[in-house]
Amino acid sequence: MNFPILSSIIFLPFLGALFIFLSQSKTSSNKSAIYVSLFTSIANFLLSIFLWYSFDRNFTGFQFVEEKNWISGLIKFKLGIDGISILFIVLTTFIAPICILSCVNSVKSRVKEFLITILVLQTFMLGVFCSLDLVIFYLFFEAGLIPMFLIIGIWGGPRRVYSAYKFFLYTLLGSVLMLIAIIAIYWISGTTDLVQILEFKIPKEYQYLLWLAFFSSFAVKLPMWPVHTWLPDAHVEAPTAGSVILASILLKMAGYGFLRFSVGMFPVASEYFTPLVYTLSTIAIIYTSLVALMQEDMKKLIAYSSVAHMGYVTLGIFTFTKQGIEGSIYQMISHGLISAALFLSVGVLYDRTHSRLINSYGGIVNILPKFSLIFMIFTLSALGIPGTSGFVGEFLVLLGIFQKNYFVAILASLGVILAAAYMLWLYKRVIFGKLNNDNIKKIKDINLSEGLVLSLLAIATIVFGFYPEPILDTISVSSDYLIENYKKDLIYHLMVNK
Repeated sequence: MNFPILSSIIFLPFLGALFIFLSQSKTSSNKSAIYVSLFTSIANFLLSIFLWYSFDRNFTGFQFVEEKNWISGLIKFKLGIDGISILFIVLTTFIAPICILSCVNSVKSRVKEFLITILVLQTFMLGVFCSLDLVIFYLFFEAGLIPMFLIIGIWGGPRRVYSAYKFFLYTLLGSVLMLIAIIAIYWISGTTDLVQILEFKIPKEYQYLLWLAFFSSFAVKLPMWPVHTWLPDAHVEAPTAGSVILASILLKMAGYGFLRFSVGMFPVASEYFTPLVYTLSTIAIIYTSLVALMQEDMKKLIAYSSVAHMGYVTLGIFTFTKQGIEGSIYQMISHGLISAALFLSVGVLYDRTHSRLINSYGGIVNILPKFSLIFMIFTLSALGIPGTSGFVGEFLVLLGIFQKNYFVAILASLGVILAAAYMLWLYKRVIFGKLNNDNIKKIKDINLSEGLVLSLLAIATIVFGFYPEPILDTISVSSDYLIENYKKDLIYHLMVNK
């Protein structure tokens, strides 16, 4: 394909943001900005669907590669995708228009600036999944902190400044070591081109420290226990659209980083540190699920459940099995849909009552029957019931981990039981029971825009629960190639050491 489709997908949202910025005037309405941003995001989603349709599922390498010299020929602006990254591109472009539609009800001030920030953030997130150069990846990866910092700090709740700085400092400090590691990799291999580095095979003696440096960044961003404490604060204070992007896409950037860089570039170190990942992931699944049971704030409960679900992702990745890796990718895509739906559902209630406390509700099934039905779908998806996308990812991950470590698999299985406990507990207290709050009796059921957004997510959740083949077929060849290269690299380093 001669057309630079990856660059177009990355920078189209930025052009939309630039258009809104240049066309701002006192007479221009917020509606025009919403229409422009919505048109841009939908066009980008359609472009990503065309990219998925054009993708060759039988090709093992990177496709649609674009390459331009950038800094003195030393660093290249290199883009490319495989079966892993393309799914995150589609997810990102699907979630973006949903966030824009949600801001119609949740954002009341500086709407144009908010839309500009969302579109710029979309550009940075898409750049992460397309980058084939370590420096370009790092720039996109860290640039995304700035728009998210503004979203929380300007449009967030009462403690927005504290939460924004906590989010920014945690994630930035975690990435400083990754920058040092990238410089070290350039010194060792003479390039920052990912394809060349994978062929170069970084010597074993360097891998351990480099792996830990990348781990420091990805573990915070995912987030893994015990560096997860910034996430509940960020979710509670962020506006609805900010929580949706944070849970759906930003957390997945770290999971993608583990697959692309930690496993791909440092196979010996990945094998060596697998017990550490298993330990932290298992603690995250059980501990944060128990903490979720104690929450009175709906957003905090969903935030802690996200940490637990990301524990399954890291477990699956570091099984180095086909089922585990494909399950972790599926889990990330599924969680991107389900977490978006859950935060949007909380946003529907908050926009009407200005309360996220579970005790403020009860018995709303009689007042909001449509909302209660659709919220039930997302609740069942979050606890991984068969017939929803949440089941497929968790099942594959557990299947993969059972092949590697029975004890860890049994402990991880407890998370499924705990997820059922806290999600059903949430649904019961909010939807059923006595309607004691007189203020709730006056609220109305979901409107057209809310129903459209939630219905799209519900349909996607159910369709991919019954028919996971489009996702698994896209992943299959790339995951096989990743595992094959991983094993080859391990054998190579064993032979070199002998």
